[in-house]
Amino acid sequence: MKKCIFKQLGVGVLLVGMVLGLAGCGGSSQEKLYVYNWGDYIDESVLADFEKTNNVDVIYEQFATNEEMYVKIKAGTAKYDVAIPSDYMISKMIKEDMLNTIDMNAIPNYAKIDDRFKNLAFDAKNQYSVPYMWGTVGIIYNKTMVDGTIDSWDVLWDEKYSKQILMLDSQRDSIAVALKKLGYSLNSRDEKELEEAKKLLIQQKPLLMAYVGDEVKDKMIGNEAAMAVVWSGDAVFMKGENPDLEYVIPKEGSNIWYDAMVIPKTSQNKAMAQKFIDFMCSTDIAYKNADYIGYSTPHKEVIEMLPAELTSDPAYYPADGQLQNSEVFEDLSDVLPIYDRIWTEIKSQ
Repeated sequence: MKKCIFKQLGVGVLLVGMVLGLAGCGGSSQEKLYVYNWGDYIDESVLADFEKTNNVDVIYEQFATNEEMYVKIKAGTAKYDVAIPSDYMISKMIKEDMLNTIDMNAIPNYAKIDDRFKNLAFDAKNQYSVPYMWGTVGIIYNKTMVDGTIDSWDVLWDEKYSKQILMLDSQRDSIAVALKKLGYSLNSRDEKELEEAKKLLIQQKPLLMAYVGDEVKDKMIGNEAAMAVVWSGDAVFMKGENPDLEYVIPKEGSNIWYDAMVIPKTSQNKAMAQKFIDFMCSTDIAYKNADYIGYSTPHKEVIEMLPAELTSDPAYYPADGQLQNSEVFEDLSDVLPIYDRIWTEIKSQ
């Protein structure tokens, strides 16, 4: 489950074992494709399928955060052909001239991507990226430990649930929760608004069980906490393990995120990179990945193939009304020192 398992882990391990047929197929002379992706964010059999179809070795490496991916590609020492970053990082990489444009004529399966996942702000002209998966941030709660239903971020400050609340140990996500509770944009660059968010999170700290990363899943599945802020993919996994859990996108709005395939300028095999992206957008491969990963697909035909209990579940496919007031993260490099300072002050309390 991509972020839901590995977002907080320092994966970054080269899976040399994924290179199939190296010894018997021409060794180092065989064409290679270097792919850089989140941990556990692909059905690995897909890589073997692509290798066989295109007589190419896929060298597959994983990263734990967008920032880790950015630093490695920026350094230019690793020649990745395809990477799968998130929206705000794609915007940053475009601004810094780190990405190749993609010839969409070479991606005929791009037509199978739902139009609502095209022309997004981070790549408004669809020149640099092809959508892969998407999701939200919300609250998962235990129906046996919470009174009634939850529909607002306000519950995370309810003293009734003192020491039963888990927050993400993630600067951007936790500050975003406070900003949305206050009625502000989660992309705020206003220092006064950010100070208000800081005070709100400091006020909340005595009520928290903890700031958590990947361990949130075990705690919620094991009924150790009443509620937690989570990524939607985590929610899907947890709900499958504990039927008492429910997921909601608060009415004040939240973060809706998109991950997409890009071709860094480090690529030495753009033609094969485009073949790989098109392959990933084919219906059978996109279905295989969506089924394995558990996140929401932007692929029209795959959505129609999925069972109704999934496509009607807001943890998988929220209705448009449930996304009201939600926003995509923007690149905030210009005010990052303010966010860093505020987060340090929150955590030090």
